[in-house]
Amino acid sequence: MTVTTRFAPSPTGRLHVGNIRTALHNWMLARKAGGRFLLRIDDTDAERSREEYVDAIRADLAWLGLDPDGEERQSARLDRYETAFERLRAAGRVYRCYETAQELDLKRKVLLGRGLPPVYDRAALALTEDDHAAKATAGVAPHWRFKLDHDEPIAWDDGIRGAQKFDPAQLSDPVIRRADGSWLYMLPSAVDDLDMGVTDVLRGEDHVSNTAVQIQMFSALIAAGDGGAMPRFAHEALLVGSEGKLSKRLGSLGCDAFRERGIEPEALVALLARIGTSLPVEPIADRSVLVASVDLATFGRAPARFDEAELERINTAIVHQLDYAVVADRLPQGMDAAGWHAVQPNLATVGDAAEWWRLVTGPIAQPAFSDEDRAYLAEAARLLEWREDPWHALTAALKQATGRKGKALFLPLRQALTGMDHGPDMAELLPLIGEVEARARLERAAKG
Repeated sequence: MTVTTRFAPSPTGRLHVGNIRTALHNWMLARKAGGRFLLRIDDTDAERSREEYVDAIRADLAWLGLDPDGEERQSARLDRYETAFERLRAAGRVYRCYETAQELDLKRKVLLGRGLPPVYDRAALALTEDDHAAKATAGVAPHWRFKLDHDEPIAWDDGIRGAQKFDPAQLSDPVIRRADGSWLYMLPSAVDDLDMGVTDVLRGEDHVSNTAVQIQMFSALIAAGDGGAMPRFAHEALLVGSEGKLSKRLGSLGCDAFRERGIEPEALVALLARIGTSLPVEPIADRSVLVASVDLATFGRAPARFDEAELERINTAIVHQLDYAVVADRLPQGMDAAGWHAVQPNLATVGDAAEWWRLVTGPIAQPAFSDEDRAYLAEAARLLEWREDPWHALTAALKQATGRKGKALFLPLRQALTGMDHGPDMAELLPLIGEVEARARLERAAKG
């Protein structure tokens, strides 16, 4: 059986870092197994879904390099859900209900006040056909619930959490269809997983109780003739912020925010691939290394801590690994491979290259020099010869002529040539500045 995973976002907003992590892990599991990774747009909520978000989801996955092997949209499959619903209805597994949101909220409060779990009481099952007819005559449309089987416990071996067991009597029969005929998440998701041959469902631990309900839904659909096989399930720990608490900020961190900060997709992937696992988080730019190492057995149950400072450290290390060809179209005009190689060790982001390139193109602001240093720089301008390695030739000549060494030898030269006390290796930078401009800068600094 071909391993098939899926990422199923609702296009009601932009992807955030938690969504990205889920998508990444599903993509990695599929790639490791030589299987398929599907993108499913869960857009049954027509009121909140937006086409702009569908486009943004595709663009974000492309930026991250998470290429799906196929795409489906739930809005194109409404007839399929109708067929499955009618089969469940014929099998007696769905039933009509009429309680308002306020009535249900009151029931929950009463149960909680008695120290009982806030489970739906199945009052609608007592309604007769005459009762339903009266509701219809009054213009009251029903919403529909899936009827859980209370006879057997719901159990599965979770790929991360291990053995799981639920008493169905402690769960509410889930609403699967609204009074206006629109679908909630549960049924379409199960139908799609069966139809699309999804073998592995990996999602956040906040879906554990949903899985318990859906396992019965899968069984009912298969028994009703829908075919397919129930997937395996795994639930990963949710992300928390660096302060150790669930953070609203994590919900606002999306690809746009990362791009604006100069975060490379490779850095984000390297971090999200391994946080929350027993594997070390490292600046690994080679996706094949990350894919080969993914293993649900390494996933922990403790909350996975997302540290933005750690992401920035990884990003810096990734930037230092990037080849010129990968970044050439993002570099300032005129910067060639030699320029990239010169400034790369000083970069935190690729965008920083423009500021360092200014040291080559100018103009630069030189500091004020002492009389002694001005004389030294005048001598530097006189001794400058353009050889294969002009920097080391110049410093060797100056050391012999002036007796200077260490900081006194190098710092005034760097300040005169770049206007800074630190920066790229001068042996690489000086050839980029060029003989004419370098001599002009030395002479200008000597004159003060």
